[in-house]
Amino acid sequence: MTTTPLQVSPHLITPVQDYDHVRGPAQAPVTLVEYGDYQCPFCAAAHPIINALLDQRPDTVRFAFRHFPLTNVHPYSEVAAETAEAAGVRDRFWQMHTWLYEHQEQFQPAFVTTAVDQIGLPGVTVAREVNEHLYLDRIQRDFASGVRSGVNGTPTFFINGERHDGGYALDELIEVVDAAASRA
Repeated sequence: MTTTPLQVSPHLITPVQDYDHVRGPAQAPVTLVEYGDYQCPFCAAAHPIINALLDQRPDTVRFAFRHFPLTNVHPYSEVAAETAEAAGVRDRFWQMHTWLYEHQEQFQPAFVTTAVDQIGLPGVTVAREVNEHLYLDRIQRDFASGVRSGVNGTPTFFINGERHDGGYALDELIEVVDAAASRA
C-alpha cells in the first residue's frame, strides 16, 4: 500500500472562513492570519504588537487567529485553546484570548477556573465542555490547516495568504501591511 505524502505549502491553504475568529473589517485590503499557541512566550510577546497594529491600521487590517497548540512543548496549550473556544461560543473569544496571553506565566489547568470567573462565564458548564473536549475538533482543524500551510512553530503569520517569515516588531509589520495594502 502506498500513501500520498502530505502537501505542504508556504501559502495559506485554507482562506479565512466564517468560523474563524476575526477582528477588523471584512473588506480590509490586508488579512493577517496568526497561528498561535496560548502557552508560547513568543505568541504572548506578539499579542500586544498585533493589538497596536490593529489600533494603528483599523481600516486596513483584518486579523484572524487560528489555534496551533504545540502540546509536546506546551502541555496546557490545548486546554487553553479549548477554553478560548468555550468563551467563543458565548461571544467572549477575544476577551479570553487576551486574558490567556496576559496571564500566561500563571497558566495551569486549575487556573482556567480563574479565567472563566474573571471573564464572567458559567464555570461549571465551561469546565464540563473543556473536560469533554467539545471544541477539540475545531482546534484540530486549525492545526491541520496550519500544517498544510507549512506552519511548524508559533507564532506564524500570513499576510494576504503569503507566509511572513520576517519579524513581528510593530514597525516591521506596519511596513509589510502598508506594502500589501498598496498592492491590493
